[in-house]
Amino acid sequence: MMLPRMGLGCMNLSHAYGVPPSEEEGLALLRAALDDGVTHLDTATLYGGGRNEELVGRAIAGRRDEVVLASKGGMALVDGKRTIDGRPETLRAQVDASLSRLAVDHIDLYYLHRWDKSMPIGESVAALAELVEAGKIGAIGLSEVSVARLREARDVAPIAAVQNEYSLWSRNAELGMLEATRASGVAFVAFSPVARGFLSDSVHDPAELAPKDIRRGMPRFQGENWVANAALLPEWRALAAEAGCTPAQLALAWLLSRGEHVVPIPGTTRIDHMREDFAAAALAIDPGVIDRAGALIGNETVSGPRYAPGPAADVDTEDYGAAA
Repeated sequence: MMLPRMGLGCMNLSHAYGVPPSEEEGLALLRAALDDGVTHLDTATLYGGGRNEELVGRAIAGRRDEVVLASKGGMALVDGKRTIDGRPETLRAQVDASLSRLAVDHIDLYYLHRWDKSMPIGESVAALAELVEAGKIGAIGLSEVSVARLREARDVAPIAAVQNEYSLWSRNAELGMLEATRASGVAFVAFSPVARGFLSDSVHDPAELAPKDIRRGMPRFQGENWVANAALLPEWRALAAEAGCTPAQLALAWLLSRGEHVVPIPGTTRIDHMREDFAAAALAIDPGVIDRAGALIGNETVSGPRYAPGPAADVDTEDYGAAA
């Protein structure tokens, strides 16, 4: 399937980064995005324990045909705990629940949010293929998977998209997935494209993050890693100023330069930031500046792994190791 050049990640409106905005504020942002011509919305069963899907459903009521709607299953909050479960019966139940919360009769793109390592990925994909046949989902995606898992999945059913983390400071996709998706005609959907706020220059002191903000548990925002990473920001700000754009726009422009099949999905809780992000697609930034951005922020300069050991064990992507 053809995805729009960029999409809006909706997680921030209900999940992960401390206290989310009110439902009214979330609806206002989503409706403003639709009014501005944003046509790709990305949500998930996990986000807010289903509340994010309900919010997106309210926002697109009466406008369903304007949107490429993506959601995810195979990972959910069960008794308040994040649980990975890729069993066919679980996926069938979660798709039905998502359809109900979104108040739609089909979801255009449905991802396996995480590979359940207790079973072959093909079993989960086969269940999703049955849901495609039933008309409940339009296409199958995978999230946080390796090239090997993509190949296993494609032996079972067509895969339309892989959604892995990718930004200047998370380059795991360059260890094979970026090329594998390009070569096979699979969209590469880049989540956390501005490095969880680092590249938008919106995190100045991790100690000031909300108590339940997931970044508090991420090594790159901790201790000596944070000190080393923050030291990159003055030059990063200067490079964006030289390019005539904001730091977030430079980060997104760099991603868009990685290939026509690369689809960033920035998320935000503010309408002005949403508009800033989507304006990046129209910018013409000197390729030399893009190259310098890639040299300034990357695997050789960023300190710390992207996840702590527990969450790292749940993903299947290629990994540079502890230095990344």
